[in-house]
This record gives sequence, structure tokens and C-alpha cells, in this order.
Amino acid sequence: MAKLSGIGGRLYRGETSFNFIGKRKIWYSFSGLLILASAATLFTQGLHLGIEFKGGSSFTVTSSNASVTSAESAVTEAGITSQIIVQKIGNDKVRVQTNALTSVQQTAVEDKLATKFGVNVDSIDSQIIGPSWGAEITRKALYGLFGFLIVVMLYLAMAFESKMAIAAIIAVIHDVFITVGIYALVGFEVTPATVIGFLTILGYSLYDTVVVFDKVRENTRGIASSGKSTYSQAANLAVNQTLVRSFNTSFIALLPVGSILFVGAGLLGAGTLKDLSLALFIGLATGTYSSIFIATPILAALREREPAMQALAKRVGNRGDKVVDTSVLDNQVNRGPRNQPKRYRRR
Repeated sequence: MAKLSGIGGRLYRGETSFNFIGKRKIWYSFSGLLILASAATLFTQGLHLGIEFKGGSSFTVTSSNASVTSAESAVTEAGITSQIIVQKIGNDKVRVQTNALTSVQQTAVEDKLATKFGVNVDSIDSQIIGPSWGAEITRKALYGLFGFLIVVMLYLAMAFESKMAIAAIIAVIHDVFITVGIYALVGFEVTPATVIGFLTILGYSLYDTVVVFDKVRENTRGIASSGKSTYSQAANLAVNQTLVRSFNTSFIALLPVGSILFVGAGLLGAGTLKDLSLALFIGLATGTYSSIFIATPILAALREREPAMQALAKRVGNRGDKVVDTSVLDNQVNRGPRNQPKRYRRR
């Protein structure tokens, strides 16, 4: 811990620095590969929408001998040949999801499940969600997502500047798209809990980005008049100064989410937790990555296109050239009279 604290101090003072801004093409390429992989997964596999979004019927049976194969066999015996999703929840529950069924088909499925597992029909938890209800839930989820993005963009534009808002929203879209792609890859269902997880990671991603941007604003205040460094150099210093803080907060946030995902959903079999925990775990990781490797480099690229920042970069570059020439001259002087320019030779 002390060693990490010492690294944080050197990063904050600028004694040690990682060139995040200068190597932005590498980060862009890596993110581009992730986005392409996510797009390919979404195109080939698509998202596995839960019945809350697409509509359908759900049957949950509690039995000591609950098994996926028995549930599938019971539904097939009931004459249901459409797509069937069977999940085991814990050690004594199994959930069957089908497309929308008629009342006769629903009764047949309940009877077969009751017979197969030796339970009463009344003990089976049955839910029927129509397609119109699923479409309504989907529409509200999209409204909430777009409304969130609009409000956040307006806030960032007022609190910081328009280009910071643009860079932050690009980073958020980057995080959501990659998270959705991984969600499609592992084949988890998209439920209302998943939407809640997505909205949560949007907030966390913006939180981490705002922290970095606040330091960028502090480092770049009056930078055009001072001429000490370029905008990219000041922004890179800000990322280094907040690097340890971002790592610590992200690691602490990932610990409980990882416990829910790997222990709760993996070891204990709490399947209802995996939808939310996976979205949170992937979203938190990508949110931290984007705030450092995507949002700030994009902001620096946008600001460096401004005429004032281009003039600043030119002044800093010219001043750097002069310093190099002076050092070269000093080295020539220190090598002795034989190698000195004529005006420096002793008479």
C-alpha cells in the first residue's frame, strides 16, 4: 500500500508519467476491436430478451428433484414445440419460459409439470406477459436511456464545456455497447434488472470521467496565456494525477459486484442475481477504462483542433527547440577551447 501511495505521489507531481494521450491511437484500436467484436456478436447471436420485453409465459416449480431435463420433457409432452428456455434456480427450483400460450396450453403445461415433479398445480408460479406489455416496457427503457443521456450532456455542457460533454457521451456509448456485446456473447437474458444495471454503469462511468475532467479543467485553466505546456500535455498530467484514485475506487466497487456475480450467481446458484451483477461488473471495468483511455484522449483531440491550442502547441514547440539549441551550445563550450566556436575561444 505504501508503495502504491509513493507511485501516486510521483504521478501527481509529474515525476513519473504514462503517456496516455500520446498513445491514443493504440487505445482507439483496442476499443475498435472490442466494438467490432460486440457488433459481430449482436448481429450473429443477438440479445436473449426476457419475457418482460418480448412477452410469453413463465412457470416456476419448486421441488427437491428439480432438473432441467425433466422440465424440458414435461413441456414437450404438453405439446409445446416453440422455443423453450429452462433455467435451474438454486437447488430446488426450475423456471420454464415459453412464447405466449393460450389458456388451454398453459393448463396443459402446468399439469405436466405438476405430474413430472410430484407437486400440486397451485404451487406452480405461473406468469403470462402479453406482447403489448413487453413492447411498453421496451419503450420505457429506451426513453429512460435517451433521457438520461440528454440530461447528462446538458449538465456537462453547463458545468464544464461542450467538448467535454461530447467526449463523455462518446465514452458512455462505448461502455454500453461493449457491455451489451459481452452480454450477448455469454447468452444471459435481458431483464428489467439488466436495464437497471445499464443505467447504473452509465452513472458510474460518468462519475469517473467527471473526476478526470475536473482535474483537466484545473490544469488547463489559463493555459493559452501561460504557454508552459500544450493542452495534451496538461490533460495527460491530469490523467496521471487521478490514476491511482480511479484504480482504488474501481477496485473497491468491483469487489462486492464480483462477489455477487461469482459467489452468489456462480457458487450459490442465485440465478436472479446474475443479470444485474454481470452488467455491473463489465460496466464498471469498461467505465474505468474509458475514462482514462478514451474520454480524455478524445477531449484532447477535440481541443487541439482549436486555433488557440494549435498556436499554443507551436509556441511550446518553438521554445523547446530553442532550449535544445542552447544546451547543444553549452556542451560545445564545456568540451574545451579546441571544440569551441570562435567567439568563445580565449584570446
